[in-house]
Amino acid sequence: MIRNLPMKLRPTTLAMLMAALVLAGCKDAQKPAGKPAAAEQTATTLSEGTGDAVSVAPPDPLLVTVPPNFGAPIKVTSAGNTQVSDTLRVAGKVDFDQARVTRIGATVTGRVIEIQAHLGQQVRVGDSLAVINSTELGEAQLTYLKARAQADLQARSVERARQLFAADVIGKAELQRRESELSIASAEQRGAADQLRVLGMSSGAINKLGTTGAINSVTSVASTMAGTVVERQVAPGQVVQPADALYVVADLSRVWVTAEVPEQQGALVKSGQTVDIEVPALGSRLTGKLIYVADTVNPETRTITVRSVVDNASRQLKPAMLATMLIQAAPVERVVVPAQAVVRDGDADNVFVEVAKGQFRLTPVRLGPDMEGKRAVLSGLKPEQPILVEGAFHLNNERKRKELE
Repeated sequence: MIRNLPMKLRPTTLAMLMAALVLAGCKDAQKPAGKPAAAEQTATTLSEGTGDAVSVAPPDPLLVTVPPNFGAPIKVTSAGNTQVSDTLRVAGKVDFDQARVTRIGATVTGRVIEIQAHLGQQVRVGDSLAVINSTELGEAQLTYLKARAQADLQARSVERARQLFAADVIGKAELQRRESELSIASAEQRGAADQLRVLGMSSGAINKLGTTGAINSVTSVASTMAGTVVERQVAPGQVVQPADALYVVADLSRVWVTAEVPEQQGALVKSGQTVDIEVPALGSRLTGKLIYVADTVNPETRTITVRSVVDNASRQLKPAMLATMLIQAAPVERVVVPAQAVVRDGDADNVFVEVAKGQFRLTPVRLGPDMEGKRAVLSGLKPEQPILVEGAFHLNNERKRKELE
């Protein structure tokens, strides 16, 4: 080819051709030895009939075949259905039964001169909790004595007027006037007696006051409920008024456990439902009954308040103790697998589903909590699918070993 070119062009043409060949060789040499293209990564083999190259798909990493020398026992069972109740766990606390709590205060304004009940003390109805000296009580007793004396005087005046009227000494009008004064005096006496009852005096004490005429300005703060003193807000020398709550007495033989249920699970709870209660401080589980489910949602926490009542005859439950309420929802039909069939791989739960004799596929599933050795399948598995229930752990190790080869 070069011989056919004119003589004066041969050196120039030859030089250009040689330079092009050198540059092409350099570019090929500079190409990095990277991974082959996607089309080149596909495994190839020769067809037995024609000798042509054919593509072969890569092996499935989730598929594993039980080797002949597999040392662990293998057992396959169909996934079964059963009635499963979802358990809702909500945080709560122990609280007083508000129907068995009373706040006790003084019935009069006065100064505390003695404390007779202390925190934790058991009291009965009528027991004295504190002693108060009250000038108000003394004045009220004096008013009663005056009204009683005036009523007695008017009663004697009416009796004389009736005798005089019978003797035709006085007229009918005078008798009626004295009877009217007696009615007014009697009403004032009853009003004074009622005031003493408001101030805490019993009927017996009022009758004794009228008989003896002895004024006593010292009175007691009496318990109105049998129970335990759980709060005391009074000290000796303190001036108290009827509006002040001096003591709180509670009957702790029965307590409440309250909890906040998220509004999304509000349909799972209803009044009268039996619930389980776990108290971490006691390490035990108790049984209670829902007596209240709020009709409104707390707009700040988006929760519904529920309340259960629990017997506490042993006094083990203390108000403000932390608790967990376990609420069982209505049972539903779900696929259930044994706990030993579950394989934990990474952060996911899996089971081995049999796809052929001796061949299994690792299948991800979403499971519920453990129920005495069984797990409810929420998604990922259909009823009656054959699954590996024995030897799953060892078969998963065999699958991982195959991946590393």
